[in-house]
Amino acid sequence: MTGFKTTGEKKLMLFSGRAHPVLAEEVAKELGVGIVPTKAFDFANGEIYVRFQESARGADCFLMQSHTAPINKWIMEQLIMIDALKRASARSITVIVPFYGYARQDKKHRGREPISARLIADLLRTAGADRILTVDLHTDQIQGFFDGPVDHLFALPILADYVGEKVDRDKLTVVSPDAGRVRVADRWCDRLGAPLAIVHKRRDPDVANQVTVHEVVGDVRGRVCVLVDDMIDTGGTICAAADALFANGAEDVIVTATHGVLSGPAADRLKNSKVSEFVFTNTLPTPGELDLDKITVLSMAPTIARAVREVFEDGSVTSIFEEAH
Repeated sequence: MTGFKTTGEKKLMLFSGRAHPVLAEEVAKELGVGIVPTKAFDFANGEIYVRFQESARGADCFLMQSHTAPINKWIMEQLIMIDALKRASARSITVIVPFYGYARQDKKHRGREPISARLIADLLRTAGADRILTVDLHTDQIQGFFDGPVDHLFALPILADYVGEKVDRDKLTVVSPDAGRVRVADRWCDRLGAPLAIVHKRRDPDVANQVTVHEVVGDVRGRVCVLVDDMIDTGGTICAAADALFANGAEDVIVTATHGVLSGPAADRLKNSKVSEFVFTNTLPTPGELDLDKITVLSMAPTIARAVREVFEDGSVTSIFEEAH
């Protein structure tokens, strides 16, 4: 397969950074194209060198890079690749960011803090990106940080349909791990026809900076609970929420999240948890130490490839959004 395909006089080219090549290969296969060969390496002092092996002049270029660890290195590589495409006279540059780095820093909680999610958007735009295609942003408002089109894809249909086919829906309860995720959990309820419960984190005023009580709002006794979140990082919050559900009589707990960041103590926490299954998508590579039977990884490649095709052919990415609700 070549690194591009044409429609009339238009030419689609798919590029990938080094952060998550497996997902890029899956997307390329779905599109029926190859990934453009790229020479990329690190100098001794950590500086990154990139050169594309094919001409991108006049092409609609789609550049994939998920912001996985080491996150700052891969963001920098993506910026350099965008700059290279701009200087190579690409017709348009769409950056595909399955996991958008710094998304949790989307507002100022206290004085003298940055809004790093906005900074990332500014850097992408300054480098030369015309459009962003991403999956399940931590908050919807990040779409407004980028001065250009943002195609915001959802993993909910893939994750919810997987759970719905596996569990008797009459026994299923959808659970939000905190108040901030209730809106997303509510969409799951609509799709699966299941009731909603919430794990409310309450802090002891006598114990600083520590969640001491997890109260479950809603009846989960004898139910199969599916805890839904956008990302799991160290696993502390989600495993504590699962423990609260078991303590309140839940028969079983399944955890789903779009982005498996899974850093630090996550491996041990997931391994030792009573949760029967953790379900993620492949927006991020799964760490090797988490090759566990209880972890299931579903592919976002078909959804991303369809969005790329719609953008390239001037179709409707909105049709994908509508299927998610």
